[in-house]
Amino acid sequence: MNPYLDLPSPAQPEAGQLASIYGLANHGLSNLHRVYWNLPTASLYEEVVFRGEARISHLGPVVVTTGKHTARAAADKFVVREASTENQVWWGEYNRPFSAEKFSALHTRMAGFLQGRDVFVQDCYAGADPEYRMPIRIVTEKAWHSLFARNMFMKIRSTEALKRHVPEFTVICAPSFHASPIIDGTRTETFIIINFSQRLAIIGGSGYGGEIKKTIFTVLNFLLPAEGVLPMHCSANVGPDGDVALFFGLSGTGKTTLSADPTRSLIGDDEHGWSESGVFNFEDGCYAKVIRLSPEAEPQIHACTRRFGTILENVVLDPLSRRLDLNDDALTENTRGAYPLDYIENYLPPKMAGHPRNVVFLTCDANGVIPPIARLTPDQAIYHFLSGYTSKIAGTEIGLGAEPEITFSTCFGGPFMVRHPYAYGEMLKARLMKHDITCWLVNTGWTGGPFGVGKRIGIRHTRALLEAALTAKLKNVEYRIDPVFGFEVPLAFEGVPPQILDPAATWPSREDYDRKYRALAARFIENFKLIKDGCAENVAQAGPGSVAGGA
Repeated sequence: MNPYLDLPSPAQPEAGQLASIYGLANHGLSNLHRVYWNLPTASLYEEVVFRGEARISHLGPVVVTTGKHTARAAADKFVVREASTENQVWWGEYNRPFSAEKFSALHTRMAGFLQGRDVFVQDCYAGADPEYRMPIRIVTEKAWHSLFARNMFMKIRSTEALKRHVPEFTVICAPSFHASPIIDGTRTETFIIINFSQRLAIIGGSGYGGEIKKTIFTVLNFLLPAEGVLPMHCSANVGPDGDVALFFGLSGTGKTTLSADPTRSLIGDDEHGWSESGVFNFEDGCYAKVIRLSPEAEPQIHACTRRFGTILENVVLDPLSRRLDLNDDALTENTRGAYPLDYIENYLPPKMAGHPRNVVFLTCDANGVIPPIARLTPDQAIYHFLSGYTSKIAGTEIGLGAEPEITFSTCFGGPFMVRHPYAYGEMLKARLMKHDITCWLVNTGWTGGPFGVGKRIGIRHTRALLEAALTAKLKNVEYRIDPVFGFEVPLAFEGVPPQILDPAATWPSREDYDRKYRALAARFIENFKLIKDGCAENVAQAGPGSVAGGA
C-alpha cells in the first residue's frame, strides 16, 4: 500500500481509542501519519486485508509471506555494549557488541523513515506470573506483525489498564527499513539490535515474525536471572496429579509436538521461567513449525491451521480454493503457525504450575547413534544442558541447506542466552537437586543409520517412551550403562521394539556405528572446551569418557 495515499482504513475510527497516555514520543517516534493502538484480532484482519499484507485461507487463518527472510537472521543480532552490559554479557558469536552511538544514529534514521507512515502498537505483558511479568510494547510497521504480537504475548483486557500502560521494554519493527552496513556498522541491511540501557530494541530488514518473539525472549534471558528466575527455552506441561514436565530443545526437535499431549495440560510450547514458586509461561501463544503436519500425529496443532486468528508464515496456498498445502516447502522448510495458546484444547489457563518432576532434553541426532531415551544423573544433565547437542533442521536459520547440520547450542538456546552459559547451568542444577528431579535425554532424530541412510525415530515410539518416563513406568526397568557417554539406557519396554532402544542393533554394520558414535563423542569433548571455564569439575567430567578419546 502506498503510505502517501490518505485512504480511510477500516479501523481508522477506532485507531486511538485504546491509546496509552505514555505515547510513542517516549520512544523517539514523532510526526507519524496514524497510530493504531491495541486493535483486536478482527480489526487487525481488516487492516491486513485492506493493506494487501496477506491472504485469508480456507476456514480463516491469515497467510503471509515474509519475503527474503523466512527464518531468524541470527548473525545480524547485536547487543549494545554499555555500562549495564559490559561485564554481564557473554560476548561472542551470539552476542555481538554494537556501539551506543551507532545505535542512536540508526534509531534516529528509523524514526525518520516512519514519519508520515502508519504504525501499529500492541501493549501487553511478557510472563504469566504477576510477580515477574514485564510490561512490553511492540510497535510495528505491518498490521500482521501487530496481530502476531497479540497472539504471542499476554493480552491486557482492561481499557483503563491499556490507557495507563507504561512499557519496561519496547520493540520497534520496520521490515521495510534497511540499514547501510557502511554507515551503520551492521553486517548486512538486516538488523536486530537490543539496547538494555534504553530498554529498546529495533528490528529492520526482516519480516520474519519470529524476530519479534525471540527479541523479547533474549531480553528476559538477561533480566530475569537477576530476580532469581531461570529463563528456559523449553515447552512445559502438567499431568493430572500436578506433575510438571519440561522439554528443552531447539527448533525441529519436537518441543511443541511432544508437549501437546491430550493426556496432559499444556503450560506453554517454547519459553518459560522457573522461580521459587514454580514454572510459568512467558507467552500467551504458540509458534509451531507446520511443515508436513499430520492430523493423525499432531491433531491439536493441525487443527490450529484451520482457525480464524492463526497466522501462517510462508505456507503455500491455492489462490483459487484458498486451501493450504502443508506439505509444500517451495517457500521454505520453516513454515510456521502463530496462534493463541487457548486454541489448544487442554491448555492450562493460568499458564503457571509447580516445580517439575521430570526434565527432558530433546535432541535430533542426525548421526543416528544416540538412544531414543536415556536417564541422566544431575551432573550429566547439566553437561548436556550446557552442550545443547542437536542437528539444525533446514530452514530454521538463514544459510542452512537441505541436510541437517550438527550443532551445539548451549542451554538448548544459545542464540538467546545473553549471560555466560554456566550462569544458567548453576541455576538449573540447584533446582534439580532441591526438588529431586529426574532428567532424560530423548533422541527424536535418526535410527538405523545417519541422515540419508536411516530414518526418523517413529513419533509413536517416542511418545510411548516419554509417557513411561513421565508416569514413572521406567523407574524400575532394567538399564545398561552406555560405555561412551555413561548414561543409563533401558534394555526393554513393552510396546517398543528392543532393537530401537539399542541403536547399534539397527545399523547394518556395528563397526560403522561404533566409528560414528566415537566421532560424535569426540565432538562433544571438543565443544565443551569452549565453555569449560567456570564450570564445576564434576560437571565437566560427566560427559563422554576416555573411551571416546581414542576415536
